[in-house]
Amino acid sequence: MQNKKTIIFAQFFISLMMAFLMTGIFSFIELGFTIFWLITWTKHFIIAWPIAFCLSLVVGNLGFKLAHKITS
Repeated sequence: MQNKKTIIFAQFFISLMMAFLMTGIFSFIELGFTIFWLITWTKHFIIAWPIAFCLSLVVGNLGFKLAHKITS
């Protein structure tokens, strides 16, 4: 098992990348490639990332436990 510091950093980076990509993709699908899309994406990313990080702290442990149970 990884140490707590590594897990927190991993969740920090994973939540950053997922929030960045998901808000970008879904706002692009809705708005197309426009300046309004870029403004909307930025706003939604700033809101989504802290939420994604907090949720990853909660569900991350559950995900690891489920994966461990399935693979052992």
